[in-house]
Amino acid sequence: MSFDLAARLAERRAADLYRQRPLLGSPQGPLVEMDGRRLLAFCSNDYLGLANHPQVVEAWRAGAQRWGVGGGASHLVIGHSTPHHELEEALADFTGRPRALLFSTGYMANLGAVTALVGKGDTVLEDRLNHASLLDAGLLSGARFSRYLHNDAQSLASRLAKAEGNTLVVCDGVFSMDGDVADLPALCAEARRRQAWVMVDDAHGFGTLGATGGGVVEQFGLGLDEVPVLVGTLGKAFGTAGAFVAGSEALIDTLVQFARPYIYTTSQPPALACATLKSLELLRSEHWRREHLAALIGRFREGAASIGLTLMDSSTAIQPILIGDSARAMALSRALREHGLLVTAIRPPTVAAGSARLRVTLSAAHEPAQVDHLLDALAQCWAQLPGEPA
Repeated sequence: MSFDLAARLAERRAADLYRQRPLLGSPQGPLVEMDGRRLLAFCSNDYLGLANHPQVVEAWRAGAQRWGVGGGASHLVIGHSTPHHELEEALADFTGRPRALLFSTGYMANLGAVTALVGKGDTVLEDRLNHASLLDAGLLSGARFSRYLHNDAQSLASRLAKAEGNTLVVCDGVFSMDGDVADLPALCAEARRRQAWVMVDDAHGFGTLGATGGGVVEQFGLGLDEVPVLVGTLGKAFGTAGAFVAGSEALIDTLVQFARPYIYTTSQPPALACATLKSLELLRSEHWRREHLAALIGRFREGAASIGLTLMDSSTAIQPILIGDSARAMALSRALREHGLLVTAIRPPTVAAGSARLRVTLSAAHEPAQVDHLLDALAQCWAQLPGEPA
C-alpha cells in the first residue's frame, strides 16, 4: 500500500482548487514584479505601506550591524536580546497592557496561547470563520472544542451554557477572508456572564483600526477585563514579521512557562525587532496612513457598487468580491492580470464551498488613481465574465 498523492493532486486540479506560488521578484508595494511581469497589486496585507519603508529597511540594516542576523537559540537559553525586550515593552505600551511576549509567527502565537491556557477538561469556543491557526489551536489543545455561528452572540451564549472547566472564547478581530469586524462588545458580554476568558487575534485590525491604530479592541473601547488575551501579528500593518501576545503579568509568565511554540523555538533575528520598533514608531506617528487608507476603502466600495459587484460587509482594508464558483473566480483573476492587475482568487477550503471570491486588499501606499484603474478593469472584466454556471 502506498500514498496516492498524484490522485489527490489531480482531484484538486479538476475542481479548480489547485494552489500555486507566484514568484515575487521585487519588494512589497503597489507595483510589483510577479512571475517576470510588472503588475499593480491588490492582494498584499501590507496595509500601511511599511514593508519597504526606507526607515524600516535602514533600522534592520543598522540592527544587523549591531546585533548580527541570527537569534542564536530560544528566548529562554541565550536568544532574548535587548531589541526583543525593547520591542516587547513598546508593544505593551502600544496596547495599554502590562506586558507583551514576542513569537516568531502569528500561527505560533495562537497555537502557544490556546494550548497553554486550556486542556483536557476545559472548553474552547470559536467563531466558525476563525483563521486556521485559531481552529488548529483549539483542536490541538485537547479541550472540548466547539464553533459558534459567525459573529453571533446568541449562538455563543448557547454553547457557553454547556461549557465545562476553564472556558476560552476565541475569535478574530477582523476576519481575514470576509473583512468584517467581530462584534466584540456583545461577545465579551456573553463571556463575562459565564466567567469565560476572551482571546482576540487582531492580526488584520492592528495599525488600521482604532483612533491610534490600536485595532478593534481600541475601536470598541475594551480593556484587559473584557479581552484578557490579545494577539497581534507584525507581518501585516507593521510591515515586518512575527507576532505577539499582550496581557497581564500572570498571562505572559504563564506563556513563558507553558507555551511550547515559544519555549522550543529559536528567537527571531534581533535586527527584525529593530525594524519593527521603527515601523511601530511610524504607525503611531503617521496618522495620515490610516486616514488615506480609509478614503481609499470608501472610494473602492462606492465604485464597486456602481459596477454591480457583490461586495461583502466590510469597512476594512479587506474588500472581498463574492463570486461563488471557483472557476469563475479564477477566470476573473486571470482577466484582471491581463489588464496588469494582481488580485488573488480565494477558493475552498480556505473559504466555504460556493463562496469563492476575489480578495481585494487596499494599502496606504496605493494612490486614488490606482484604485480607479482597478475599478475600470473590474467593470470591463466583469461584463465579459461568463454567466453563472447552471
